[in-house]
Amino acid sequence: MLVAPIRDRAAERRAATRQEIVDAAWTLARERGLTDWTLRDVGDLIGMRAPSLYSHFSSKLAIYDEMFGQAWSEYEQQVRSAIASEDPAGSPRQVMKARSHLFFDFAVADLPRYQLMNQRSVQGFTPSEESFAPSRRVVQLSLDLLAAIGVTDRGDAEIWFALLGGLIDQQLANDPAGHSRKDLLDRAMGMWADSVGLAKETNPSRARRKR
Repeated sequence: MLVAPIRDRAAERRAATRQEIVDAAWTLARERGLTDWTLRDVGDLIGMRAPSLYSHFSSKLAIYDEMFGQAWSEYEQQVRSAIASEDPAGSPRQVMKARSHLFFDFAVADLPRYQLMNQRSVQGFTPSEESFAPSRRVVQLSLDLLAAIGVTDRGDAEIWFALLGGLIDQQLANDPAGHSRKDLLDRAMGMWADSVGLAKETNPSRARRKR
């Protein structure tokens, strides 16, 4: 006879409350800016007094730590879903472009989230090892992808990261509601692919015209 596991309802309520606090912090960050809110603001938003709030998070930096880990976990899930659906017959350039667009779109969709994930926008904040772990896994997945297509030099990987980050920063700073830098992404990735020696893609329609 199977016995249903005993639920820890107190732990479930605590986890739900912590998530409510984090959700409120994201709401305030998106309304006011990543750093322009206080613990009192969070408490007011969810109807919680400071002593109760501090029983869940010791400081504002602790809330940032939870936010950081959740943001990178969300992106890690997207990367793993993309890997599972990637065409095994796709060319290295196609795969690199797809992975680049995945991160670009995730980044520009949410400015405060991107600032927390990739910029030192919060004075005094350093993510804990636990919260930083999803970021490390994402980087390793990227390095695994590069190795699979024959790019093993870490400098080549860093240039790819820098190209992506630069275009994202330019998009968010100068055209946050548009797509001007996204339109340059394939071109930038093509230049990078040329520099690391990836085979060029063939154009079947052009080849047929030549015949």
